[in-house]
Amino acid sequence: MPYWTTLLIALGGLLLGGAYSLRKQEFPVWLQIGFVVCAVMAIVAGFLLLP
Repeated sequence: MPYWTTLLIALGGLLLGGAYSLRKQEFPVWLQIGFVVCAVMAIVAGFLLLP
């Protein structure tokens, strides 16, 4: 598995964790949605790069 795939999926996981943390700290909803959207895009890009 290429290292880019692993890095993108890990980045997506970190961003999802950040979105969860922002939710717990009651940050604005638009910021939480932005983190989730970026996380989903990173995870999808990681899966698309699989051979």
